[in-house]
Amino acid sequence: MINKHLIIQFGLKIRELREAKGISQEKLALSTGFHRTYIGMIERGERNISLSNMAVFAKVFELDLSELLDFKKANSFKKYQIKTQ
Repeated sequence: MINKHLIIQFGLKIRELREAKGISQEKLALSTGFHRTYIGMIERGERNISLSNMAVFAKVFELDLSELLDFKKANSFKKYQIKTQ
């Protein structure tokens, strides 16, 4: 399902950005105001977070929200179909 795939890709992006900055989940938690376990659940694709929480991550990583949600390097979504109804 595309929704789960998006959640996983978002989590992987957060982990990639965090590791690129060389910071721990604990330090990211302090920067965002979120709990460390929440950060871990996001990185593992276990939480579908709100747009406002995504904006917090964008600010911490000094990105536009659109850059945070850019999954061009991620696996293709072509094989997934969005179900409406």
